[in-house]
Formats: sequence, C-alpha cells, structure tokens
Amino acid sequence: MVENNNNGDKSPEEMVTLDEKGQFLEQTVPGLLSSYEIEIGRSSDTLALIIDPKDLLGIFNILKHDSQTYFDFLVCISVVDYIEYIQIVYHLLSTTKQHKLVVKADLDAGQPSISSLTSLWLGADWYEREGHDLFGVWFEGHPNLEPLLLYEGFEGHPGLKSYPLPEYKEW
Repeated sequence: MVENNNNGDKSPEEMVTLDEKGQFLEQTVPGLLSSYEIEIGRSSDTLALIIDPKDLLGIFNILKHDSQTYFDFLVCISVVDYIEYIQIVYHLLSTTKQHKLVVKADLDAGQPSISSLTSLWLGADWYEREGHDLFGVWFEGHPNLEPLLLYEGFEGHPGLKSYPLPEYKEW
C-alpha cells in the first residue's frame, strides 16, 4: 500500500526535517553572515550554505569564532566534478555545541581556485592536497601543495570526469 504524504508542491529538500540544533543554525546563521551573499538549503538532515568562493575566509572565520556557532572542527573537505563546474564541500562540526553544517562553493572548471583553510584548521592540509592531486584545485595560500596521493610529475588529475581512463581488458 502506498501512502499519500500530502506534501503538495514541496521539494525533497523542503521535506527534510532539521533537528533542534539545525533549526537554531537556520535561524542564526543568516544574521551572522548578513554582509555576505549566501544561499541556504538543506543537505540530508543538515543545514547547507552555498557561498561565493571569494567570501570563504571571511565566512569561515565567523563560523569558527562566533560564540553562537563555534565550529571548531573541520570534519572533511570533498571535491565534486560536475563537468561545468567544480564544487568544494566543507563539513563542519562544533564539538562543544554539538551542531553541524555543510558549506559549498562552486568553482570555475577551467581554473578551479579557492582560498586555503589551513590558517583556520590545520586539518585542512591533507584534504586540500588531495583535492589538488585528484581534481587540480588550487588552494591559494596553502603552505605546501606537494602531491599527497600521486607521484611527483604525474600528468593530469584522475578525479576529473574528463580524465582518460586506460583501456581495460578481461583475460
């Protein structure tokens, strides 16, 4: 039996329910970041922001140091190749406030470049080096973007969808 959920015209994103901490962030973050142009949405059960890459350091400085958010832990940085653009996805956690946030920034696929977060979180180092190796993202201000996964002199960026895969034959 299929139930009618009576959700009308709501998108799947709008049907996601945030917990109390997520709802707090949904009310608080827009005020904290009012001087920046941001887009607010939801990613699974987590509040998600889409920001302009040029605002990255200013926004993350506020999110890390403001007493209402205090995102003291950078959980992960992911890179996604959408062919037309490269998206950087940051997962943040406040270990004291016990809330989480996702922040996304879209980069030009031809020359993907964004500020490094190593000045705010030392843990950004290896994530950014991995993003540089596999996707060719240039993290401006990173202290050492030497290869992490690939050998020195490796040609190309194998995380990109445009990277040619070698022909594989079964025996």
